[in-house]
Amino acid sequence: MVKDFIKRFEEKYIPLYKKYTHSYWNASISGEKSDWEEVAKSQLEITKLLRDRNDFEELKKIKSDSKNLEHLDKRQIDLLYNAYLPNQYDEKKLEEIIKLQTKIENEFTTFRAEVDGKIYTDNEIEEALKKETDSTKLETVWKASKMVGVRVASDVVKLVEMRNEQAAAAGFRNYHEMTLALSEQNPREIEKIFAEMNLLTEKAFEDSKEEIDSKLSERYNLPINELKPWHYQNRFFQEAPEIYSVNYNQFYENKDLVDLTQKYFHSIGLTIEDLINKSDLFEKPGKNQHAYCLDMDKAGDIRVLCNVKSNVDWMGTLLHEYGHAVYDKYIDEDLPFILKDPAHIFTTEAIAMLFGKFATHPEWIKDVVGIDESDLKGLEENAYKMIRLNQLVFSRWAVVMYNFEKNLYENSRQDLNKLWYTLAEKYQLLKISERENQPDWAAKIHIATSPCYYHNYLLGEILASQIYYYLVTKILGKKKFSNKNCFYNCPLVGEYLRENYFEYGISLKWDEFIVTALKESLNPKYYAEQYVSS
Repeated sequence: MVKDFIKRFEEKYIPLYKKYTHSYWNASISGEKSDWEEVAKSQLEITKLLRDRNDFEELKKIKSDSKNLEHLDKRQIDLLYNAYLPNQYDEKKLEEIIKLQTKIENEFTTFRAEVDGKIYTDNEIEEALKKETDSTKLETVWKASKMVGVRVASDVVKLVEMRNEQAAAAGFRNYHEMTLALSEQNPREIEKIFAEMNLLTEKAFEDSKEEIDSKLSERYNLPINELKPWHYQNRFFQEAPEIYSVNYNQFYENKDLVDLTQKYFHSIGLTIEDLINKSDLFEKPGKNQHAYCLDMDKAGDIRVLCNVKSNVDWMGTLLHEYGHAVYDKYIDEDLPFILKDPAHIFTTEAIAMLFGKFATHPEWIKDVVGIDESDLKGLEENAYKMIRLNQLVFSRWAVVMYNFEKNLYENSRQDLNKLWYTLAEKYQLLKISERENQPDWAAKIHIATSPCYYHNYLLGEILASQIYYYLVTKILGKKKFSNKNCFYNCPLVGEYLRENYFEYGISLKWDEFIVTALKESLNPKYYAEQYVSS
């Protein structure tokens, strides 16, 4: 009965999955409205399959008597139940949700900021925010980047309310709670982790923020109390401003970043040439300006989308996305289709983050890019300071995102602009109370198109530190933990990841998986040791 159900499901679902991934890939590259309409159609077909009432009733019966099932069968039934449950909802309303989300995503994909009649790509916006020193120009560029939020804000609120109705129909208080629960996360436990991370990073961030403000005050020739969000060299202050004398871009100018990425992964025994050949890595008109990895068929066709420029940001992004890609590639091919996913969203984010931050790692730059010892000595001190600062800045930003989304879904009718500013002032210590009443929150694409996902980035960073510690002390056998390992030419690292991390797929729940792979539960103490107390 169980195996028959799973077989019937796979026969119907796999073709729809492939249709969806290919339509999404094509739309991301073309930006054409017609292609995004195909995405919505293919997503709706999957939704219709997952809302089949007869299938769901059969699934409930199997789940209610699943104690004696074989482990892999029981695991598949649990995951299928979590996929079917939120789709037991009015078909017309589900279709409206999909169409509205697709409309918003298309808006983000095709949006280009306009400044004084000139069109700016996201790459150009980020470059201007980092290099410009004129406060008036910075303000103009920063505000122009936020205009996408003005365009989509009302639609995002509408989408939130529609998602909440869907969650209520499934028996949950709101969509945020439902999303966490159905991804096998306990909302109270996640709340506890974020409260702990807030306390863990609060004092270290306050001290670092004072240093940031002092340096930026000098850079822009402004009193500290006149610094605004556009002075922090990033659209959301989710990355640290370049306050230390570290010109990372000098190491990547005129370099083949794709070749460097391949060289590194090959050195640790993880081949990606086949993945690179299927990817789309450079800018095109209308193309999605962000980056992602997509497993097209769970049978080896894994692709990465990027918009690579020869700078440190895109070096980090390439390492990040191909971290996702190698995880997907080395999941045990003998697992059932349903189990050929990472153990959790944040377990793949952890791997991506582990590799992504090596772009600013002095040892990695020395070994992979190639610099001499004298350059390395001049780089090391400030580089490690910058790595730590980036983590502290990101951790506070992630707390803002988590709390905003949680509050958004608890009450979408509150003053969301005020909520956003209040959280940014509290956790990021940004002085933005005088900012015009604008929906800057809506300019963050994740809120609309990857709802209740962002907290997994911080969980991923926590886990990445734990993995890093394990690799250094257990796999490489170092008696003393150090941040100065990048694992270049260490095939033992690739072997461990393939055989003890990647291959499990989602055959275990994420908490069981972490204990199996790392011999203990998720533990923030390694993050603290690596970034807070260092």
